[in-house]
Amino acid sequence: MTPDATHEVFNQAPPFIGHDVSADPALLEGVTREGAGWAVGELGRLGALAGSEEAAEWGRLANEHPPVLRTHDRYGNRIDEVEFHPAWHELMTVAVENGLHAAPWADTRPGAHVARAARFHVWSQVEAGHGCPISMTYASVPALRHSPDLAAEWEPLLASCHYDFGLRPPLGKRGLLAGMGMTEKQGGSDVRAGTTRAEPLGDGTYVLTGHKWFNSAPMCDVFLVLAQAPGGLTCFLLPRVLPDGTRNAMRLMRLKDKLGNKSNASAEVEYHRALAWPVGEEGRGVRTILEMVNMTRLDCVIGSAAGMRYGVTRAVHHTAHRTAFGRRLADQPLMRNVLADLALESEAATTLMTRLAGATDRAVAGDAAEAALRRTALAVGKYWVCKRGPAHAAEAMECLGGNGYVEESQMPRLFRESPLNGIWEGSGNVAALDVLRALRREPEALDAFLAEVALAAGADRRLDEAAERLGKTLADPAEAELRARAVAEDMALVLQGSLLVRHAPAAVADAFCASRLAGGGGRAFGTLPAGLDLDAIIERAAVRPAASSEGSGAGS
Repeated sequence: MTPDATHEVFNQAPPFIGHDVSADPALLEGVTREGAGWAVGELGRLGALAGSEEAAEWGRLANEHPPVLRTHDRYGNRIDEVEFHPAWHELMTVAVENGLHAAPWADTRPGAHVARAARFHVWSQVEAGHGCPISMTYASVPALRHSPDLAAEWEPLLASCHYDFGLRPPLGKRGLLAGMGMTEKQGGSDVRAGTTRAEPLGDGTYVLTGHKWFNSAPMCDVFLVLAQAPGGLTCFLLPRVLPDGTRNAMRLMRLKDKLGNKSNASAEVEYHRALAWPVGEEGRGVRTILEMVNMTRLDCVIGSAAGMRYGVTRAVHHTAHRTAFGRRLADQPLMRNVLADLALESEAATTLMTRLAGATDRAVAGDAAEAALRRTALAVGKYWVCKRGPAHAAEAMECLGGNGYVEESQMPRLFRESPLNGIWEGSGNVAALDVLRALRREPEALDAFLAEVALAAGADRRLDEAAERLGKTLADPAEAELRARAVAEDMALVLQGSLLVRHAPAAVADAFCASRLAGGGGRAFGTLPAGLDLDAIIERAAVRPAASSEGSGAGS
C-alpha cells in the first residue's frame, strides 16, 4: 500500500456478469421434458446476453430513468405520449426479436409455448418491468380469436418479431404490442362493477366513454378493454391511433407512481367516445377477457420463478466470494442451509412453471386432459409461487448483508418487484377462490390434478401421506371458502412434490419432501432439517460462465 492510499478493496464479490443465465439445470431439463429441446441452443444465446454487462446496464438505466407522460405538445395539442429511456427500447427489442411476446401463436412447432416461457424466464432476470407489455401481447391473441375476422387482421402483427415503437396507424406498422384496460376505481377485482359505457354506432363499431383506474402499458398500440354494452359487459379492441392516422379519444390522465416496476408505465385513462370493435359476443366480456387473464397468470408464475432464480444465484455468487470469521460465507453450515432452502424454492417454482407451460402447449393443441389440469394447476401455481416470491427475495437480499440493501446491488429492485405478480391478475384471495371455483364446477379439473399427483405414487412416503391428507381435505367442503388459501397452498406443495420426486435429483426431492411435506422445516428459509445433501442442492443452483456472448445480441 502506498503511503497516500487509505485502503485497498478486498473481500468483495466480483461483478455478477459474464455467465449464461439459461444454464439452469431445472430450467433446461424442464424445457426438454416438455417438448422444446429444440430451443436449448437459442436459449443459450439469449442467456449469454442476459448475463452480460451490457444487458445489466440496460436494466439499470431503464429503472433509474422511468417513463414520462407528455399529455400535450408545445402548441397545446393533446398527444398522450409516453417517453422512455433508450435502454427500455433495447430491452424491448431483444424481447420481441426473440419471440417473448405473441410469436408462439404463429409457431407450429410442438413446445413453442414452453420455449417462449423459458425465454421469458431468462430475459426477465435482466429487468422485469418491460415484461408487462410483452406478456399482455402474448395473452391478447387467444382473447382476440373470439372474433375471427379481427384475429385474421391483427394477429399477424401482434405475432411479428419486429419492435416498431411509436403512435402510427397500427395496420401500417411492422409489429404491434397490446395492453389491457379492466380495472376501474369503484370495482377493483370486481370487473362486473365497471361503468365504462359502449354505444353501438350501427356499423359494427362502438364508442366508449368512461375511465380505467389501471391501464397496463398505455404506450401500446391496441388494448383489450371491458365496457358495458346494451347487451351487458363486453370486451372491445381499442387502438391508440385510428386507421386514418388520428389519435383515438383515449386520454392518459397520469402515470402511476408504483412501489416497483418502475421502468414500465401504468396509467389512469379516460375514454371520450373512443372508437372500438367488439371482441366476442355482447354480454360475454368476462368470458372473453379470461382467455387473456389465464395467459398473463402463466406469466405471473414465470416472472416469480425468474425472480427466485435471480435471487438465489446472486446469493450463491456473493457468499462464494465473501469471507467472514475466517471462512467463506458459503462454507458456513447455517448459510449453506439458507442457500439450499432458497435453491429448493427456486427449483420447485421453475419445475412447476415448465409443467404449466407444457400443459398450455398441449391444451392449445386440443388435449382436453391437459386443459383440465391447467385449469386447476395454473390457479394453484399463481397463488403459491407468487406468494413465495417476496419472502424469497427478502432472504436472498439478506444473504448479501448491507451490500444487498443498496441500489447498486439490484437486490432492492428485485425486492420491490417481487409482490407485483401476487397482485397482478388477481391477488391471493382471488387466486385461491378461483381454485375452489374450479374444484366445484369442473370435476374433470380436479380429476386431472389428482391424476398428475398420482404419477409419483409410491416413490416417497412423505409425498404419499401429504397426498392422502390433501384428498381428505378436498373431499370435505366444510368451511372451504374460509380455508381457501390453505387448500391452494397444500395443493401447490403436493403438486410440486410430485414433480420433483419424478424429475429432480434425489437430493432436491428428498429435501423438498422433508421440509415442505413432512413438516421438517420451519417457517423461515434456512430451517432445513439435518441429514440432507445441501452441497448437491447448492451446486446445482450455481451460475455457469457463458461459453461465448458472440452472436447473442438482439435478433439472434
